[in-house]
Amino acid sequence: MARFGEGQWALGYREPLNKAEAIKKDDNGLNVRDRILNTYSKQGFSSIWPDDLRSRMRWWGLYTQRRQGIPGGLTARAEPWELEDEFFMLRVRIAGGQMTSEQLRVIAHVAERYGRSVADVTDRQNIQLHWIRIQDVPAIWELLEGVGLTTCEACGDTPRNMLGCPVAGVDENELFDATPDLFAVSNRFLGDPAFSNLPRKFKTAVTACHQHCAQHETHDLAFVGVQSGDSVGYDLWVGGGLGPNPHFGKRLGVFVERDQIVDVWGAAAGVFRDYGFRRARNRARVKFLMAEWGPVKYREVMEKEYLGFALPDGPAPSPSTTTQRDHVGTFPQKDGRNYVGFAPRAGRTSAQQLCYAADLADEYGSGRLRATTQQKMVILDVEPSRTPALVDKLERQDLRVNPSVFRRGTMACTGIEFCKLAIVETKSRADWLYRELEERLPDFDEPIRINLNGCPNSCARFQIADIGLMGSLMTKPDGTKIDGFQVHLGGHLGDDYRFGRKVKALKVPAHALADYLEKLLRQYLATRTQDEKFHEWSARAPEVWLK
Repeated sequence: MARFGEGQWALGYREPLNKAEAIKKDDNGLNVRDRILNTYSKQGFSSIWPDDLRSRMRWWGLYTQRRQGIPGGLTARAEPWELEDEFFMLRVRIAGGQMTSEQLRVIAHVAERYGRSVADVTDRQNIQLHWIRIQDVPAIWELLEGVGLTTCEACGDTPRNMLGCPVAGVDENELFDATPDLFAVSNRFLGDPAFSNLPRKFKTAVTACHQHCAQHETHDLAFVGVQSGDSVGYDLWVGGGLGPNPHFGKRLGVFVERDQIVDVWGAAAGVFRDYGFRRARNRARVKFLMAEWGPVKYREVMEKEYLGFALPDGPAPSPSTTTQRDHVGTFPQKDGRNYVGFAPRAGRTSAQQLCYAADLADEYGSGRLRATTQQKMVILDVEPSRTPALVDKLERQDLRVNPSVFRRGTMACTGIEFCKLAIVETKSRADWLYRELEERLPDFDEPIRINLNGCPNSCARFQIADIGLMGSLMTKPDGTKIDGFQVHLGGHLGDDYRFGRKVKALKVPAHALADYLEKLLRQYLATRTQDEKFHEWSARAPEVWLK
């Protein structure tokens, strides 16, 4: 049983125990939309009430950007008003990363007209825009909603964008097409006031991909396609999450029929809503409830108090067939056509590139595109005879279908350029880093995932990368501070999933990252056994090899 006074609603603790809970009790975050439309957008940034600015506006995908020039050393010490600029990051919610060319073209138009042409493809299948002014939000919403897109609950203590396989419905190896089930859950609960005040953010995946590209092991709630006898359905995982205290999700051991998924999602999320810890924000994720209860109790409470019936026991998912999980390259679809996946620069794109990709999807495909969970994108439905021409045009626009292993495997969070939580810069540094490694190790052909994160919150999932780099500050002998990175090695998902091994007493100055990684990867090449993957090697390597 949870400790006394954790703020769990189901145990009678309804009075807010911190500022964030008080703000949510005062007014549901969904209600801020009317104030944005009718007051803030007309009266300007200075008119925004602080509780709306720094909390409720997230329910509509809006975060204030970091003020330019504020160093990482002030991240944890400065007041919010000192860190924030009068511009916003706007997150566009895209369930399963599934877009039409028209939708992507509208996102590109918004980025160009209102966001200085900057667009980031995220590892949660969203697209983030920057430099957004509050005065322009109503017009942006009108454009996005006109093509079926939304920013509703893209952030906040809500059910965030729900992930799926970007090639669901076309992949010739998938167990089944999970798209209808993903959209059934997303459409049912998006904007539902019953689930718009959760203890913290709540991330969901629904997938039957043989690569497990939605990374179900790290989600608050994940439905993973399985075969049980003659039926296909889902294995249910609960309690995954990264950040400063990472946990892998736990199997509840149940088999969920496809037509039960909406009810089971509501039950599993309802347990978190009512029993989740609300006293301390750093313990409010479902992973902490799972750690205290365990999967047996979570299942029991879900079935008895919320679902109303017992689910049958079910099998575990089949193991993934690859370590990449990114769908980059050219692959056959089940209908005889191809899909083509391409890699922007660590997720960073421009309005022009997005518009160009939308045009190519119309010219060479059927106008369908997808965002992946690895900051990549995919164009579907390309005839084999026309595939080489599409690949050539994407490559010419620096949207690489055949990237180096370093470009393919590198991800980066938003970083200090825009994020108020970040300590160091990441996006341009990631671009520099993979280019350096391409030059220094041109013959390196082993898949390698290098994830750069600007702070401990793991938005770029550094703990499950082959090489995870967590931003921090270092002190030089003269007392000045410089950007540096903690190193985590050998993070891995799959049957032998594990978090990366933190290299003891090692921080690498940002300017020396390429030197360090070159030395590390050469050590790997020199000392690996035959067919030994990097995550396997780094688990057994002595510390001296890793420094």
